[in-house]
Amino acid sequence: MIDYIKGTVTQLSPTSVTIETGGIGYFLNISVNTYSKLEGQTDFKILVHEVIREDSHQLFGFADTDERNIFRHLISVTGVGAGTARMMLSSVSPAEIERAIMGSDVNLLKSVKGIGLKTAQRIIVDLKDKVGKHAGSGEIFAFADNTRREEALSALVMLGFTRSAVAKVIDKIAREEKDLTVEDMIKRALKNLREGPDC
Repeated sequence: MIDYIKGTVTQLSPTSVTIETGGIGYFLNISVNTYSKLEGQTDFKILVHEVIREDSHQLFGFADTDERNIFRHLISVTGVGAGTARMMLSSVSPAEIERAIMGSDVNLLKSVKGIGLKTAQRIIVDLKDKVGKHAGSGEIFAFADNTRREEALSALVMLGFTRSAVAKVIDKIAREEKDLTVEDMIKRALKNLREGPDC
């Protein structure tokens, strides 16, 4: 099992990173929280969780232990897969998820796309005794103005939303506030998208 990969960041988007070490490039799925800590880095030690199935072998990467621990707790809950756990960690920080579980905040959990009432309740029941340590929140880094929209748009499409729905929301957010980072833009868009009909 791969515990971590230490190497050079060769490709980075809000949903994935490629780290090269020993002449091999490893593609890892990441959350927006991890992306915010990777942006601007050249060399990085990324923590890894492997998801191995008969038809696929996926790597999920995390900037710190707190986020990987929350991810592993979440996917241990029936009805929460790796993709849903990543969606949760892209919508809210690991610390916010912990607080929601400890405080039985069903509304915060079910506000994430893909999490219904029953699943939110199950997460709280199953994990309340397993979480409690402080989770660090991600730093926010700004992107160049001419790339932020496309970065946010691509990330949201990869998370499962339709491009047309995402474009409308992103453009509306950009008009209302022009100086948002990619991370903030994605999080605001996620809130808008999950409040409306499923895309």
